[in-house]
Amino acid sequence: MLNRKIESRIASWIENDKKALLIDGARQVGKTYIIRKVLKEFKCEYAEFNLIQSPELVKLLEKSETVEDMVTALSLFTDKPFIKGKTFIFIDEIQEFKEIATKVKFWVDEGSFRYIFSGSLLGVELQNVASAPVGYLKTLTMYPMDFEEFLQIYNFTDALKSSLHRAFVERTPVDEAVHDRMMRIFNTYLNVGGMPAAVQKFSETRSLEDVISEHADIAAQYKKDFTKYESEEKRIYLTRIYDLIPAELNKQNKRFVFSDMKKGLRYEKSAEDFLWLSSAGVALPVYNVAEPAVPLKLNENSSLFKLFLSDVGMLTSLYGKAAKMRLLSDDPDINFGAVYENIAAQELKAHGITLYYYNSKRFGELDFVAEYNGKVLPIEIKSGKDYKRHSALCNIMEISNYSINEAFVFTNYNTEEKGKYVYYPIYMLMFVGDEDIKLPVIEITDLAKLTDDKRKKS
Repeated sequence: MLNRKIESRIASWIENDKKALLIDGARQVGKTYIIRKVLKEFKCEYAEFNLIQSPELVKLLEKSETVEDMVTALSLFTDKPFIKGKTFIFIDEIQEFKEIATKVKFWVDEGSFRYIFSGSLLGVELQNVASAPVGYLKTLTMYPMDFEEFLQIYNFTDALKSSLHRAFVERTPVDEAVHDRMMRIFNTYLNVGGMPAAVQKFSETRSLEDVISEHADIAAQYKKDFTKYESEEKRIYLTRIYDLIPAELNKQNKRFVFSDMKKGLRYEKSAEDFLWLSSAGVALPVYNVAEPAVPLKLNENSSLFKLFLSDVGMLTSLYGKAAKMRLLSDDPDINFGAVYENIAAQELKAHGITLYYYNSKRFGELDFVAEYNGKVLPIEIKSGKDYKRHSALCNIMEISNYSINEAFVFTNYNTEEKGKYVYYPIYMLMFVGDEDIKLPVIEITDLAKLTDDKRKKS
């Protein structure tokens, strides 16, 4: 039984939050499984409904004017009782129910039941969810299993995690035997990825053939989604973009080139297709910034981007068996830049970090830049033996206007600190988390007192 970090956040919602809960994410990331798992662990009474399996239920819910109407409709599809103040109503595949954002306020306000929803393509099909009444819907996003979650099949102990985390914080080398073992496991993760079905199959059979089969099934489901929700022209573009991602990432600068889809094609013509893939959780765009300065969002150029797959295992499956064999090699000098950058984008996205990249004709290109603890942090990903050669990074670090104090370089090799450069083994990406900035409590000044004080002085 695979455990996920999001379980603690769902548990916190069960115990402390009366809003409805929405779990979104790409297909096959394990949303339904995890919701059931947590509800059962907390011994919650719940009734589950799937709107794809019961399409007739959608029409009944759309017509429901009151909570009583809603319960009457749901009761036709379950034999479980609805107990006020106790029953959790779990509705899966809610992308089929476009009125959810307008219904949820009334359901929550009425207060008889707790509600949890999940689905795929929510960013595409239910764009109005974002405008649901404030205070009535809490949204959590699930991603493929990150590296730390993958490690559970190897009995990754708290003691080992603490030891590795201490090496990350103190910037000291890991024991060489531990480092070598962690690198071998990490290379396996590059092959298996984080899609739960693939991880579960691998944990049972240890067969990469089975993993490739699972990935092929998931890719087929993605392409089925393309045909279901888009016109023929859009379907062609979506399929072409998806199929091109591995080749585009293998180029030197890894930036997605629109003309590779169709000669003369410009971003404006296909922007919606890229956004579709991103909203569906199938692909991860990393946008260019005009300069590496806080706030990075203000410097974003949305027409220039690198496009990564949401799961590195699916990427290596697309590259083929020969690539997977090379990734299993113990040779630390093998260069797999595209795969390493993809895992960095995937891992840090799951940790809540928004990545960008920077490119300058004068200074060169930074693989990634992020806002980390309130400052710009360059992140370089090096999969080969020349990991200390990074001229663009050196050039930009010397520009005083950017005030960049340090850079992280992730490699196949052990931890080392050289001035402003910290070289970490690639598996330590798991310790780079969201910004740890504590905002101050702001006092509310009573302006009436200012008038009173002035009167007293006069």
